Order: sequence, then C-alpha cells, then structure tokens
Amino acid sequence: MSTVQRRVFHPVCRGVIGLLLWLPLMAGAQGRTVDWPVYGGRTDNTHYSTLNQITPANVARLEVAWRYETHDESPGSEMQANPIVIDGVLYAESPKLRVFALDAATGRELWKFDPTNGELSNARFRHRGLVVTGDRVLFTYRNKLWALDRYTGQPIRSFGVEGSVDMREGLGRPVPEISVSASTPGVVFEGLLIIGSTVAEALPSSPGDIRAYDVQTGALRWSFHTIPHPGEFGYDTWSPESWKVSGGANAWAGVTVDQQRGIVFAATGSAAFDWYGADRIGDNLFANTLLALDARTGRRLWHFQGVKHDLWDFDFPAAPTLVTVKRDGRPVDAVAQITKTGYVYVFERTTGKPLFPIAYRKVPASTLDGERAAETQPYPVNPPPFTRQNLTEDMLTTRTPQAHAAALDAFRKMKSGFYVPAAPEGNILFPGTDGGGEWGGPAFDPATALLYVNSNEQPWVVHLVPRSDKSLYANTCAGCHGMDLKGSPAAPSLVSVGNKFTREQLRTLIGQGNGRMPGFAQTLGNNSVDALVTFLLTGHDVADSLANNPAALKYRATGVTLWLDPDGYPPITPPWGTLNAIDLNRGEIRWSIPFGEYPKLAAQGLKNTGTDSYGGPVVTANGLLFIGATTYDNKFHVYDKRTGKLLWETTLPAAGNATPSLYMVNGREYIVIACGGGKNDAPSGGTYVVFALPANLR
Repeated sequence: MSTVQRRVFHPVCRGVIGLLLWLPLMAGAQGRTVDWPVYGGRTDNTHYSTLNQITPANVARLEVAWRYETHDESPGSEMQANPIVIDGVLYAESPKLRVFALDAATGRELWKFDPTNGELSNARFRHRGLVVTGDRVLFTYRNKLWALDRYTGQPIRSFGVEGSVDMREGLGRPVPEISVSASTPGVVFEGLLIIGSTVAEALPSSPGDIRAYDVQTGALRWSFHTIPHPGEFGYDTWSPESWKVSGGANAWAGVTVDQQRGIVFAATGSAAFDWYGADRIGDNLFANTLLALDARTGRRLWHFQGVKHDLWDFDFPAAPTLVTVKRDGRPVDAVAQITKTGYVYVFERTTGKPLFPIAYRKVPASTLDGERAAETQPYPVNPPPFTRQNLTEDMLTTRTPQAHAAALDAFRKMKSGFYVPAAPEGNILFPGTDGGGEWGGPAFDPATALLYVNSNEQPWVVHLVPRSDKSLYANTCAGCHGMDLKGSPAAPSLVSVGNKFTREQLRTLIGQGNGRMPGFAQTLGNNSVDALVTFLLTGHDVADSLANNPAALKYRATGVTLWLDPDGYPPITPPWGTLNAIDLNRGEIRWSIPFGEYPKLAAQGLKNTGTDSYGGPVVTANGLLFIGATTYDNKFHVYDKRTGKLLWETTLPAAGNATPSLYMVNGREYIVIACGGGKNDAPSGGTYVVFALPANLR
C-alpha cells in the first residue's frame, strides 16, 4: 500500500486530502460530463447510452486515448470488470482484485487499494466490478465486503469491522465450513446494498441467500432464503433437510432494481451438486428462478422457475434487464431474462405475467439410482431460441475428414439431447454449461425494443461415475478440476500448482475455500487436507475414507470439459458463436451473425466461424453497438445496431471478456474495456484500453 493507504485518518483529514486529490479534476472540468455510474451503465441494466459524439459516420476514426496497465495478470487470470465512471473518475479492479481510481480523461492513477496485503498473490479471480455510492466504494474480496473512502481509497473503519463485513456470517451455517464471495457487484436502493453471492457448485456448498446490507454501517438488514426454511414458501420442493446442507441457488450474475417501484429482480443459479440431485428431490425452488422481491424487506412478490431440479448447470447466466415493450399499441414495463438454453423470457414487471406464451413439455427421465428428474420443463413459444439446442449427427464438424470422423466416434459413445440427464457413459451438454447467453448480459434499445445478446454454441461433456474412497483427489476435487488436473470452466488448472503456491498457501486454500470452491477443513479434516496438498505437490495420491463426509453422494463428476476436435476446435458445424438482435415487441429474431473467429483458421480462409464470447454489448441511441467479448481473436468491434454490419474493429492486447463502459469527460466521449483474457486457455491480460475520437473531430 501507499503511505496514504497505510495511515488511518481522522474523517475530517481524510475528506480534506480527498478534496485536494480531486481539485485538479474539478479545476479542469469544462464542457459536458456524463457518467457510467453503475454496473451495466443504468439501474435498469440495459447497457444503453444516449452519448452521440461517436457516430456511424466517424466511428472508424476511433483511436486509443490512453491505457492503464495493472501489471497484475498471471497465467489463467481473468479480468471481467465493467468500470464505473463518476465525476470524471474511473473506478475498477485488477486481475488480483486491487481496486484503483483513475483520472478518466488521462488514466492518471489517483489511488490504489490492495485487500490482499500481498497474500495468495497467484490466486485466480473472476470479478465484474464494484459499486460507488455517496462517499464510498463497495467491493468484495473473497468472503469480505469492503467499504473504501471514494476519495482516498482508505477503508472506512465505521463500516462493519474496520472497514469490512464477513459475508459468511448470517447464513445459518458454521462460518469456517462455508465459502462465500460475490463475483458481480450489488445494487443500491434507499441506503441498502442488495447483493447476490458466488458459492461452491460442488458439495459442501453455501446457501445462496440474497441479502441487503446497510451502506453506511454494513449491518445486515434483510435476507431472502433461496433454499427455503421450514414453513417458508417452496420448502416442500426440496428434501426435508436440504435447507441445512444444500447449497447454490445463488444470484451470482447480479441483481437489478426498479428504483421507482422498489422491486429487486434476481436470477439464480442451479443447486449444488450440479449434475446429481438425489439429496434434493423436488423442483428446488428458488434455484434457476427469476425472483421479484420487495427491495425494502426482501419479501417475495412473484417468481418464475426456468429449470426445475437442474441437472445440467443451466443457471440463469445474467442479471435481469428492465425493458419497456409494446402490447396492443400500449407500453408495458417488463423484465427480460436471457438463458444458457438460448431462450428469452419476458414478464410484466409487477405481476409476473408472461408476455409470450410458455409451454410445459415432458423431458427425459434420469437413469441413475436415487435420482428423480423433473417430468416437465418450460419452453417459451416466443421469441425463438437464439442458439441451437439439440445436437445431432448432421451437425458434426466437416472441417476436415479426420475431425469429422473423431467427432462422430465420440458422439456415438455418449448420450446427448436437450434436457437428457448426465450418465456414466458421458453426456454431451448442448447448449453447454457456457452455452447460450452469458454473464455479460444483453443490451436493450428502448427506441426499437431490440435486445442484443451474444451467444455461445459449443458443446461440453460431463461424466458421472460411482463415488469410491480409493482416491481422495478424484472424489473431492476432480469434479471441478478434472482427473487430469487441467481445470474446467468452474475451476483453474492445478498442473504445476506448486509453482504458484507454497504448501501452506495450498493448505489455506483447500481448508478455507476460495470463490466458488468450498472449504474442506471441517468436512475432511486436517489429515485429508494434508493428503490433498501432498498429491498436488508430488503426484503421490493417498487413499482416504470419505465415510464421514456428508457431501459424499453416490455419484461424482470426473470433470466438465469443453468438447473439442483433435485440432482444438469445436466438433460441430459453425457458427460457434453468434451476435443476435431480438425484437421483444414481436418476439422475433431481427438479425443474427457469426461473432468472432479463430486467427489460425481465418489465415487459412475459414473466417467468421464465431467463437465463444464473454462480456456483453453496449448500444447507443444513434445507431452503434459496441462489444469486445470474443475469446481468441482479441477484437473490439462496433456494429450498426440496425443491421449487424461491422463498422469498425481493432485488436486488443488480450481478449476483452468484459462489458465496455461509455462516458464523457470535458466534452469528450470515451469508451473503456478491460482486456483480461484467460478464458478457455486463451492468454491472460491486465490492461484497460480507452478509445476516443481525435481531438479535431470533437
């Protein structure tokens, strides 16, 4: 930390120092300033901007205005933040979650805060931003919710305990046994920070309660149990003891608040364990559910469950979007929700009435002992899905004869099909666990009622096998990190992990948990934790009984992997990723284009294949759609929002797997994107790049 950060200032002194830091910005302020004040740009989470200095006619003249190097990237690191810009100051985070404030016109650093004190510096985080409200910056690091002084970056000691709140508290579980963080920032309503959480997707896991904290003190004001307790609505949709031991059902992708109506909308994830639910028989409300809650009290107003008894990790992948659409010539305030399955659901905002019909259809049963899959699942009639949903042989790759033969051989050995439960022979997930819409969320144009969403069309594979006590690593860790230790979308690679962490650091990580990984100290005991550390450092596995582990279900996953052909490309025909414009008035897809490409294939003439993408778009009133997101080509793109025509693109230092922010300072319009990379083995980065028009075009 800097000298300023290490000192504990009297509040008056802190305010004076903050004012002095900000005086140069205030003195230079001439012309219009427009903020990007919240995650997603607006409280309705529409990613919409009325700024019009950059136009379809001059967008090709964009140039780099400035860059900020965090110098924090490491192999496998990611940086997904959507920067906040208020009063000419940009607030964001580095790949290792150091928080900083910059002059938004020049990139000059104003302050930086490191919540880690240098500890676990090689840990990998996925984090999408922070909250700036009043005089404070609110952000999370692991299980801590911090409050910093907006002007100095100094912890506000009156918030929680010396500036932070332990988010593990208040969940009804022993604090040392659970792992809770928040990868997506919350929202502020009438002095409350309302926030979801990130929890483990394998057992043991934490409940995904949605909570409201007092912005000033950090006190917990209300909590909504997404796994209902006895006597609460939905309790009978779980096994009787689920509320004590189950986890997940968490609003990891964020929440959205209707400030006028006082309604908070949350879209939750699946229940843990993702792939086998014999310990949670029933539909499992409020997992995979769009929830409308009273923002003042947390009381449930209405809900819609998109996937009953999820066995496919079909989380709702993004925070809800507040939209206004037309029905019978009249405006209707609604909420739209994208999905991994490619569906868009649209509901009247206050009543929960669907604005397009939803059919319930029978789906396949599970073949695993003890499992009871739901008999039906919802299928919206309109709009049509924006991704393919049922993989068949005629969709397998024809890129080369060898690739086709390999894909066909693998396909015929596994089960496949929409809503087909996982099985020991292997199950193809399509859309995959990262399929359809992603956490970046859509952009919405209120003038046209077009919803813009990027979509992934790549299959994944999950294998379930009977659990045994012969391999501690296989039974405890392989479900996320893979039997080959190479990692998965849920967890990083553990290959050569001893080069990143010491033995003691690994003991701490395994014992206490980190992000989506639960802590295992209580459930396994110190001897088993030591055995895991020994295996990771030496490769020598130690047999260990799991008889006393309450999370030891009958089946475990050997890993969830992206299915690729022998050359490392998707084993299906393109497009492997798309960008779509969906008319929410008429329930139609207006246009859809391949989005992204693989540079090596493009050099061979195979262009516009599409790739997976992470991070969302921003749409402007004057006709532009800005988006980075594509994983392998490192491109930043600007499209004509009416047609999907590419107007301009440039190459970033690493993939911009984040949603950009648009703002104006001193009459100049800027757009910033975090270039963090790191997805699916793509190179990592740690740079924020800011674009603007040349001065003579302003």
